[in-house]
Formats: sequence, C-alpha cells, structure tokens
Amino acid sequence: MDSQAVVRPQDQDQDQDQDQDQDQDQAPDQATRPLAGRVALVAGATRGGGRGIAVELGAAGATVYVTGRSSAAGRSELDRPETIEETAARVTAAGGLGVAVRVDHSRPEEVRALAERIAAEQGGRLDLLVNSVWGGDPLTDWEHPLWEQDLEVGLRLLRQAVDTHLITSRHVLPLLVARGRGLVVEVTDGNTARYRGSIFYDLAKSSVIRLAVGQAAELKPHGVAAVALTPGFLRSEEVLEHFGVTERNWRDATAKDPDFACSETPAYLGRAVVALAADPDIMAKSGRALATWGLYREYGFTDADGSTPDWAAHWAQSLESVHGPLGEPL
Repeated sequence: MDSQAVVRPQDQDQDQDQDQDQDQDQAPDQATRPLAGRVALVAGATRGGGRGIAVELGAAGATVYVTGRSSAAGRSELDRPETIEETAARVTAAGGLGVAVRVDHSRPEEVRALAERIAAEQGGRLDLLVNSVWGGDPLTDWEHPLWEQDLEVGLRLLRQAVDTHLITSRHVLPLLVARGRGLVVEVTDGNTARYRGSIFYDLAKSSVIRLAVGQAAELKPHGVAAVALTPGFLRSEEVLEHFGVTERNWRDATAKDPDFACSETPAYLGRAVVALAADPDIMAKSGRALATWGLYREYGFTDADGSTPDWAAHWAQSLESVHGPLGEPL
C-alpha cells in the first residue's frame, strides 16, 4: 500500500471493534436509520441520481461526503444552478450529516486529497463509495453514427464518465480494503447488453458495468462488494426541464411522452442504494448489474410518492413490440 493509502493496517482490528460497539449502540435505530454511524462518499452528487442517493443515505442516518464541480464558489461548464452545498444541506435536513467537498474527479490530486480528508476526519472509516460522476449529456451525440461524430467530443465524454470513476476508485478503495468491509456502487444506465443508441454513450455506460465486475473480483478477498446499479426513466432536474414541468406537475409531461408515466424520482435510486448498503449479505450480489425495478421487489422500498415504478415491466408491455426485448441483466 503506497503513501496515499492513509489508513494504517495496524489500526484495522481496533477500528472493527469500535464499529461493532457502534452497531450495538445503534441497534434500536436500525428500522428507521439503518445506516446510522456509517460513512459514505457520493462522487458526483450535485444533482440527479447522485443527489437522490446522497439525500436518501442521509435519511438512513449516514454521514455523506458529497462531491462535484458545481458549488457556491462557482459553476462547472455545465452552467447549472445546483450546487454540492445544496445537496449537503438536504442530506443534513433528511437526518444525516452532509459534507460538501468541491472536487474535480478527473484530477487525481484532488481525489487523493479527498480520500486523505475522509480518513483524517472519520478515523479511517468509509463504508460506501458511490461512483455517480457523469456530466456527459451535452457531449452525447444522438443523431450521428460514429464516423460522423466529433472524435474529440466523444473521447472527452469517456474521460468524463469513465476515467473519473477509475481515478476515484484508485484513491478511495484503500479505505474500504483496510477496513475489510464495505460496498462500491457504480451508477450506470441500463443493465443489459442492449445498445444504448449512441456509441460513446454506450461505451461509457457499459464500461461502468465492467468496472463494477472488475472491482468485485479484486475486492472479494478483502470482504468488499461492488455492484453496478441503474435507475429506470429518471426524473432528474434536467429531464423535468426538458419537458417543461416540475416534480409537482410532472404527469403533465405524459401528454408529450406517454412512457414518462413510468418514470421515477432520484429518491427511488437512493433507496435502492440504502437497501444494498444495509444488506448484511451484500457479498452475494457483488459483481452484478442491478436495477431499481428488480430491487424494490426484494427489499420492499417505494418511490417518494409510494409508487413502485418498474421500467422493465413497462418496456415489456409497451415498447418491446416496437424496439425489441430489453435483454437479460448482465
């Protein structure tokens, strides 16, 4: 382990004993706050699925480090209004502790400093890493085949959506390995081999699944699990804006796109992550590509409005006859 792995191996047994004491102290709280005392990092938590995951982790009692490039100090090139400070405040309001850290996950030195900060502030403890960095929407070309696309833009998308995950895991995984427990969640889009409609987009989302598979294999001897996880039709801030609606009147958008009736909030994705993080048998799922629509049946969670959106069922009923089968999970 090189110098950037900031948890001392000789402290591991002592840390695990302290964790067991904390878990015993928090036993009465498990039903409503199953992640009380846990520490999580959600990389790419400024908006969308990352924000939804962070807030739900907070509602489950976790301390959540939320990272991204858009902060009160300035916006990223996406030039959107959401900030990591807003996400952290929502985490705390939900019942956890949100810690906002401005990080560009394409810069190894910034991610290394983040890992060192978490280790210093949490006594080496990290229970969950969520790799949710994306930012590729404005870089995705849905109109042209590969040979007509801007190569530099496509390669930039891959650097933004794949390299960032690799860099983050490289510097953060030593915290999980040193503890001998924990979970990595790679957030993707889709969990089958079905082509996603744009070559660079498809490569990015498929690569994230392979990152989960590879990390699962390498982390297994250390007691750490890794999975890929996809939402269905996500009602992110950008999607709501695209349809000209808000979360309050989102159903109005079904007049433009009937499939939007089966959409889900970022909270649904977040509750899936909470369920996985709280599962004592999570190692049995390590290396798999999972989906909200499969996990709600197993764990019994709902979306924010009490519904249980099932994108795979909707596809089979309404879209398969036109677009073909969604495919089997990887």
